[in-house]
Amino acid sequence: MSRIVIAFGGNALGNDPKEQQSLIKKAVKNIVPLIKNGDEVVLSHGNGPQVGIINLAFEDSYENENIPYMPFPECTAMSQGYIGYHLQKGLRDVLEDEGIEKKIVTIVTQVVVDKQDPSFKNPSKPVGPFYTKKEAEMLMKQTGETYIEDAGRGYRKVVASPKPLEIVEIETIKDLLNTGHVVIAGGGGGVPIYKQNEAKGANAVIDKDLVSSLMAVNLNADMLVILTNIDQAEINYNTENAKKIGEASILEMRGYIENGEFAKGSMLPKVEAAINFTEKTGNKSIITSLNNLSNALEGKRATIIHK
Repeated sequence: MSRIVIAFGGNALGNDPKEQQSLIKKAVKNIVPLIKNGDEVVLSHGNGPQVGIINLAFEDSYENENIPYMPFPECTAMSQGYIGYHLQKGLRDVLEDEGIEKKIVTIVTQVVVDKQDPSFKNPSKPVGPFYTKKEAEMLMKQTGETYIEDAGRGYRKVVASPKPLEIVEIETIKDLLNTGHVVIAGGGGGVPIYKQNEAKGANAVIDKDLVSSLMAVNLNADMLVILTNIDQAEINYNTENAKKIGEASILEMRGYIENGEFAKGSMLPKVEAAINFTEKTGNKSIITSLNNLSNALEGKRATIIHK
C-alpha cells in the first residue's frame, strides 16, 4: 500500500461544467485501480481556465448589472467547490459501478503566502481563456491588465503566483487519509491567504503543482504524480530534435531547466514541483498523461525523477 498524491491539470478538465463532468468520469477510471490496490489517494487539480472564467463572469456582471465584485480568492474557492464536486461524483459513480464502497471528500484548502512575495510585482500565472494577440492587445488597453503568450497556445491574462508556504488544512487531510477517505485537496493551488494574518485573501493564483508537491511532502507521500497532456516531458520540445525524457536524476532535470528546455507557463512548474518532492523525500516523482497512468506506475513511457 502506498500514499500517492495525484495532480490533475485544469486545462484537461474542459471548458464548461457539462464537458468537465464527461471528461472527469473518463479520467477517474484511471484512479480506480489504485484504490482497489488499497493505496491512499489524494487528488489535487488545477483551475487556471475555470477560475479565470469565474472571475471574468463576475467582472462583466459587476460592470453591466451592478453585481458585487468577486475577488480572486473567492473565485478560487468557488472553483474548488464545483471541480471538487465533479471529481467526487465522478469517482463515486465509477467506484459504485465496480462494487467498491469508499468515502470521498473535498476540502476547501487555504494556502499561506507572503505579502512581500516578488510575484505580486511581476504577475506570471496564466488564467482564463485563450485570446489571439489582437484580442489580448485590445483587452490590455481596456483593462490595464497584463496578457502574455502562453506556451504557443495563445494569449492569456496573468496574475500573481506567490510561493506556497503552508497548507492550513494539512492535519485535516492527514486525519481523513488515516480514516480511509479519498481526499480532494489543494484545488487550484489553494485559496491564497497572507501569512501576515490579514482578514482578506491574496489576489493571486498559486501554482497547483507546487502546492501538490508541498502537500505530498507534508503527507510523507510515497509518490507524487503530475498529470499533463503528454506521456513524457521532452527536451527540444515541438522541434524535429525533440527527445522524450524517461528516468532522470534531479541533477539532470536541473540541467534541462538551466538550458531553458521547459516553458514557464506549462512544463517548468511541473518539473520544479517534481524536483522539490523528490529532493525532500527521496521518493520518485512522475510526470505523465492521465491515459498513461497505469503504465507510468510500472515505470513505462513516463518521465520519472529520482535523486
